[in-house]
Amino acid sequence: MAQATQEFGDWPLKRLMTEVCGSGHKSADDLTRAQATEAFERILAGEPDPTTLGAFWLANRWKRNTPEELGAYVDVMCDRVEYAEPDADPVDCGANYDGKGRSAILGVAAGCVAAAAGTPVVVHSGDRVPTQKQDAYKHVLDALGVHTELAPSDSADMVDETGFGFYYQPAFNPAVGDLFDRRDMMGVRTFVNTVETLANPAGASVHLGSFYHLPFAKKVIDTFEQSTAHDLDRVLMFQGMEGYDDVRPGYTKVAEWDADGDGGDPVFDDFEIETGAYGMDLESEDLAVDDVAADSAAITEAVLAGEREDGFADAVAVNAALRIYARADVDSIEAGLTAARAALDDGSAFDVLEALRAF
Repeated sequence: MAQATQEFGDWPLKRLMTEVCGSGHKSADDLTRAQATEAFERILAGEPDPTTLGAFWLANRWKRNTPEELGAYVDVMCDRVEYAEPDADPVDCGANYDGKGRSAILGVAAGCVAAAAGTPVVVHSGDRVPTQKQDAYKHVLDALGVHTELAPSDSADMVDETGFGFYYQPAFNPAVGDLFDRRDMMGVRTFVNTVETLANPAGASVHLGSFYHLPFAKKVIDTFEQSTAHDLDRVLMFQGMEGYDDVRPGYTKVAEWDADGDGGDPVFDDFEIETGAYGMDLESEDLAVDDVAADSAAITEAVLAGEREDGFADAVAVNAALRIYARADVDSIEAGLTAARAALDDGSAFDVLEALRAF
């Protein structure tokens, strides 16, 4: 058994595997907060043997992480994040860092529309996305001619100057960035894929994310509640296309959490929407593209310039409406859609894109 070190404590990953989480998905125990904290500190310091690290990640995947574990992992990560808070309080869009491989990324266009309507938006990603290596926010912004390899302070200035900000993971979260090779060798997602989306580098009070199943949305919200690094006011999550923060056309679930709900206590609720009721009358297949980065960039520019009024334009408007609603700048998705369409019609959404290019 690996010997404990004074630097870390009593729980090397091999001991955690042997005594706590490594006995299989039915008999494994959950880690305490202290154990999870020490485990991720060791991982970020590069202390575990690669074989032990891979086994630990896989054991966590099999047994499924608790919000207490994830909250500890988030806090260890956030201790190493370089935060840069803009004067504006944006919506933090925590898209799946695995990226997209089949459908257009609409979050850049939706973010520009929301910003033009008065709702600042922040997005973040890297440029190498384990394990799927698909296209993410950075690739679309690069194709649009927007500078992306920014220091966090510059990203904060971008938010204040344009209403839309991009934070580059290697710059604001280098500790997680340094895990790329190990994560890539795993070949499957690990808990790092979940916690990196919750970094919130702009210190926003509102988080917008996506989920495949409602219980995962509840787990993310419980994770935020377990985290001491975050103090959020609202969380809005919905069933996203390919796990991304673009809402799935048709019937979908939305999860909503308010820190100051009825009687001042946190309130979690969920409801269903039919995106067709908001003008998004299409199927997921209608949003498919061949080259995700290049086609998404072209669609973004055309929609913002008023040159497309098709299903992509409707999808951008609906996604912008959800961002506006997430920040409670309107009291309904319908009102958010009205604000989004006005920003498209008067050209102010395209002005945001032009400001991003000039930044």
